[in-house]
Amino acid sequence: MAIQAGIFRQYDIRGVVGQDLTTDAATAIGRAYAAWLAQHGIRGAIAVGRDNRPSGPALRDALVAGLTGCGVDVIDVGEVPTPTLYWCTHNLPVAGGIQITGSHNPPEFNGFKLCIGHGSMHGEEIQALYRLIQGGQFPQGKGTVRTEAVLDRYVKDLVQRTGKLSRPLKVVVDAGNGIGSVVARPLMEGLGANATYLFCDSDGTFPNHHPDPTVTENVQDLIREVKRTGADLGIAFDGDADRIGLIDDRGQIVWGDHILILYARDVLARTGKGQSIIFDVKCSQALPHEIEKAGGVAVMWKTGHSLIKEKMKELHAPIAGEMSGHMFFTEGFYGHDDAPYGAARLLRIVADSGRSVHELLADVPKFVSTPELRVDCPDDRKFKIVEAAVAHFKQGHQVIDVDGARVLFGDGWGLVRASNTQPILVMRFEALTQPRLDAIQGEFNAWLRTQGIGG
Repeated sequence: MAIQAGIFRQYDIRGVVGQDLTTDAATAIGRAYAAWLAQHGIRGAIAVGRDNRPSGPALRDALVAGLTGCGVDVIDVGEVPTPTLYWCTHNLPVAGGIQITGSHNPPEFNGFKLCIGHGSMHGEEIQALYRLIQGGQFPQGKGTVRTEAVLDRYVKDLVQRTGKLSRPLKVVVDAGNGIGSVVARPLMEGLGANATYLFCDSDGTFPNHHPDPTVTENVQDLIREVKRTGADLGIAFDGDADRIGLIDDRGQIVWGDHILILYARDVLARTGKGQSIIFDVKCSQALPHEIEKAGGVAVMWKTGHSLIKEKMKELHAPIAGEMSGHMFFTEGFYGHDDAPYGAARLLRIVADSGRSVHELLADVPKFVSTPELRVDCPDDRKFKIVEAAVAHFKQGHQVIDVDGARVLFGDGWGLVRASNTQPILVMRFEALTQPRLDAIQGEFNAWLRTQGIGG
């Protein structure tokens, strides 16, 4: 069967529906997943969920046909956030789960996030599925399908773990019409928040703005509404609700690295110092500074939800986070990235503190920084460009190459890394002053132009 190899990525399977991601591909993926289970002696039903993209039902039917045709039973949990599907692997009698989602990609994309047990398939395991499809040898059988409603139970669990807010907070929630829309209202009502809702009607065509809170233009409506209503904070979810965005009480964006400061201080104060807090290479230098100041051990690691979760298990870390808004919790939770739970926990921290988000972060060292910058770069070149960057900048600077090239300049740093999900290079810069940031960024851009990348 002719399946595009390029859709089998580092953390998931993802492509443009009808082009490189077809219903035939979905059936083949179901068969390959069943074959992988059989190879590893894993038995049991599989939970299948999907986000709200229009292509979801057809891909669901095709995937389920592949699974059941190989003898795997399916529990269909319907349209749910990705973290709800992860929740199902802990709370339903299943051996794994598959979420059909395009994550934060445009509406024409879709894909599959695959779990075995409580862990995410990634890297070599995903490539193994592609090889199984190419081999064409699949088990035979007749699996069953049953549906199960889980959203009410999921929200109830989040509310019970967090508890009712200790004081009422005014909150604006923007789900960007993504699948987080289906839990936004019941979650806020359960917590006792006084909430205003923006674009919390589920619509996988995303008619108002794209549901990716790492892009500044996508949170402008939320910023305006926070200011208009005098809200304590604003919360944004990405398309499949595994990433969180935050706007403070002054209408300012709080990026993922500073959100993690709030979680880190809280968990270290409540459960003890000396614990590892994990973050990715895109995060501000302010984050490790604050983790260590609060008594934690700052661990910089590779970007990617599967890789972060593995590192958390290795170090028994209570929390971890990424600049992109993925926040992971093992202390008091299941260990996966979950934006609705992250929102509930954030509201609890703010309510219990008696202070505003701005006040809670007022003592964090101030750096001048860029958001994540994305530069188009072909998939077949991006990793080679990063290797060349490491070699080039090591000639005069210290380079952290755990994931890309994070080049240290003493009074600032610059990062270039290859995205594992898109044909782009991700860049970020930070320095003590704007002129110094401009100089560091200029040095990176000038070098990239010698490689034929950028303007």
